[in-house]
Amino acid sequence: MTAVAAPHAAVAAPPAVEVRNVTRAYTVNSERVLALRGVSLTVPEGAFIGLMGRSGSGKTTLLNMIGGLDQPTEGEVVLFGQPLSGLNQEQLTLLRRTKIGFIFQSFALLPILSAWENVEMPLRIAGVLSSKERRRRAEEALALVGLEKWANHRPAEMSGGQQQRVAIARALVSRPRLLLADEPTGELDSTTGRNLLTLLREIVRTEKVTLVMATHDRTVHEFADKVYRISDGQFVD
Repeated sequence: MTAVAAPHAAVAAPPAVEVRNVTRAYTVNSERVLALRGVSLTVPEGAFIGLMGRSGSGKTTLLNMIGGLDQPTEGEVVLFGQPLSGLNQEQLTLLRRTKIGFIFQSFALLPILSAWENVEMPLRIAGVLSSKERRRRAEEALALVGLEKWANHRPAEMSGGQQQRVAIARALVSRPRLLLADEPTGELDSTTGRNLLTLLREIVRTEKVTLVMATHDRTVHEFADKVYRISDGQFVD
């Protein structure tokens, strides 16, 4: 007997991220080097996923593939049901601006700008919203990370942990569906790093975003829904 779906059965939403048998090869001094070797990964919406490995393991390359910053030599990356290979550069840029927030190890804050001005910058670059609305959104994002009282302070007046929180607020200001974090605790002490992971987990739950984080910090096991170990460009048990 053939199963028939109920008339109003809900259609399952696609995963936030699908990495399908992705290989990335580079040529170094006339030699072919594999940064990724047939990697596959499925990330459900609303999940906190860790990619753990040493420097050079391939985790940052994989993040770049997911974020559309680099292209696979072989395989496919799909975000929210959309294959990235089908997008031109203009469409990829729009996708990154509207659906993806990036968090970097080095904070990448502009020293001459205040916290709220740094957070507002993605909206200003995108040319969206009025200046008043951009500031309101920036202050909302700073409140999410507990820094609303630091809105007018510059990076030099903040601790490393506070600067990383500003960087997280900047990633959130466009209200993305996906956060990609590359070693966000790499320049923080263990206590500050743990506090940051607690904050990220809370943001995933309250803001209904998906987080994929590359790290070598074993503490991620306590916070992520699942952690994948990567070595020599492939997942290992």
